[in-house]
Amino acid sequence: MKELKGLHHVTAITSSAEKIYEFFTYTLGLRLVKKTVNQDDIQTYHLYFTDDVGSPGTDMTFFDFPGIPKGVHGTNEIAKTSFRVPNDAALEYWLKRFNRLGVKNSGIKEQFGKKILPFVDFDDQQYQLIEKTYE
Repeated sequence: MKELKGLHHVTAITSSAEKIYEFFTYTLGLRLVKKTVNQDDIQTYHLYFTDDVGSPGTDMTFFDFPGIPKGVHGTNEIAKTSFRVPNDAALEYWLKRFNRLGVKNSGIKEQFGKKILPFVDFDDQQYQLIEKTYE
């Protein structure tokens, strides 16, 4: 069996294309690499963010539904989208950055033997940074 090196992308919904652009570019440092429309609803933007080289596990897309209410989290769902960082020092860097920028986070914790940094965006979409898990 081949090793899984990352997902192609994860798609979510946002209440504001402008705010998610600011969050993903200015806060997380990713790039908007593509802006299209939802093929099922051409009035809805589909925004694509990734790192500067399109590394596996960094591609996140959003459908923009202005004013949509925040989601309610339940059971049997993918609760958090994770992004890999190289080491503990990177987690410390991001913790300081999030605190400086007012990004809600839970501080550095441990999960399944790895250090993580859980955080949320303005829509209460849940994410976490996780220390690198393989070479």
